[in-house]
Amino acid sequence: MSRKQTKIEITSKATPPTEAEPEQWGNGLEFLFSCISLSVGLGNIWRFPYIAFQNGGGTFVIPYLIALLVIGRPVYYLEISLGQFSGRGVMKAFDVAPLMKGVAAGQMVATACSITYYSSIMALTLRFLVASFSFVLPWSYCWPSWGGDCHDGLDVNATGKLSPAQLYFEREILHEVANINEGLGLPNWQLVVCLAVAWLIIGAVLIRGIKSSGKAAYFLGVFPYVVLLILLIRAVTLPGAWDGIVYFFKPQWRELLNPLVWYAAVTQVFFSLAICFGTLITYASYNNFNRNVYNDIVIITTMDSCSSIIAGCITFGILGNLAKQTGITDIGSVVKGGAGLAFISYPEAIAKFEYVPQIFAVLFFLMLFVLGIGSTVGMGSCILRVIRDQFGSRAGPSWVLASSLAALGFAVSIVYMTPGGQFILNLVDFYGVSFTALILAIGELLAIAWIYGVQRFCADIKFMMDIETGWYWRICWSYITPGLMSAVLVYTLLDMAALTYKAVPYPTMAHVFGCLLAALGLIQLPGWALYAVFKHPGGTLWQKLCAASRPSDTWGPANAQVAN
Repeated sequence: MSRKQTKIEITSKATPPTEAEPEQWGNGLEFLFSCISLSVGLGNIWRFPYIAFQNGGGTFVIPYLIALLVIGRPVYYLEISLGQFSGRGVMKAFDVAPLMKGVAAGQMVATACSITYYSSIMALTLRFLVASFSFVLPWSYCWPSWGGDCHDGLDVNATGKLSPAQLYFEREILHEVANINEGLGLPNWQLVVCLAVAWLIIGAVLIRGIKSSGKAAYFLGVFPYVVLLILLIRAVTLPGAWDGIVYFFKPQWRELLNPLVWYAAVTQVFFSLAICFGTLITYASYNNFNRNVYNDIVIITTMDSCSSIIAGCITFGILGNLAKQTGITDIGSVVKGGAGLAFISYPEAIAKFEYVPQIFAVLFFLMLFVLGIGSTVGMGSCILRVIRDQFGSRAGPSWVLASSLAALGFAVSIVYMTPGGQFILNLVDFYGVSFTALILAIGELLAIAWIYGVQRFCADIKFMMDIETGWYWRICWSYITPGLMSAVLVYTLLDMAALTYKAVPYPTMAHVFGCLLAALGLIQLPGWALYAVFKHPGGTLWQKLCAASRPSDTWGPANAQVAN
């Protein structure tokens, strides 16, 4: 098809120019730095180290890098191109294949789950930030109330004891319970206050709109790297640090055959790059239609993977130091896994700074907090854009929508502020986000590469950016990426064990809740497919199915003027 023909076809399908013009980024750099602040976030600094820790260190790095090349980067390019071409939020973007619109709806469920527990991590960060202004860092020494469970690094025999940082996090911040068989407990009022502050800031940024967040992205995209490099230099100079870093990069080859390791790598790529949650499609929808995003994609995905590796080196360098202090030869058993690993190992490193460690503590937790802002604002923007696309002016003013989202998000997130909150976080992460995201990602690839068609999608990219799509992208979109994700899903289902948190099993009711949460996201696929099929009047079932597989009448650039 010639470019002229493509232009005519798109013009005929585009939304009438009477539609209100959506917001746009002030310039290309705002989009670039916003994507960096979205992708380089808590998924890298908080989630990557503990996922790598749970999956054998170096054993995890290899499948992670492979997944990044054949899944992460291709899907990133696909979503950015889809969002920029359509100029709409994720639900409207899936007018490209109405039969698969349930993918977008399911991604909204996963995004809603993610924003609640990401905000809870921000609350923990604020709690540590406040504690960082203490004259002596409270996680740098053993408290009398901890008795003989603590070692301060000077004990001759510290075997079986825990570090002050771990005990401070588990006993003073979380007040964590051993299990949730008897309930979650009452929320910690200090953490609830921190959670309220976090949601007030998230809501304020969302109220000001995409241009405000674009300006803030310059700081959010650069500041974390400065702090990470400072921490990396300090971490590698600790005694025993190189043993931990070697553990991080040295693979246990037999574990590469473990499908759960590959499952963890694939889902970590989703979190690390923020793909398959609708956020990238939303951010790209604010782009200039003809912007060439190819170089942006290479820059963002490269910086994202480097951030994860740096964070892993810092964490495992500190674990190597802890192993040397405690006399434990197996670095993998120094501390327990879990989402709290980043709140144990990083503070441990900061406490070892010889001069004014409080300054570095403030810098680190401020960095972690602004990373959380970048991630949660992206998720919130995605949800709000879907509401505006669906209901238009009937949805109400932007400040009402943003305030309502913040209030609802705060109310739901309080559950993570209880003594059993980390159990719920782990449960929601597995059932509501990681598991469903993998299935929905496969559906997304099928919708674009097979139902809409790679050739048509590449023609759209050619029309939009005037560049040819290489064979690498075409093969990945059509075969490698969906094939690898499907294989990981099948093997994971066959070899899946009951979910635990720190080796503690969940009660039956918790698994029931998790399954219902997963079902809420996955039921969107058949639900929207049936709606798309049966809304077409007349014809046979096959004709209805074919009609539902074709792009809707409104598919095309949101602004018809781009085709002129």
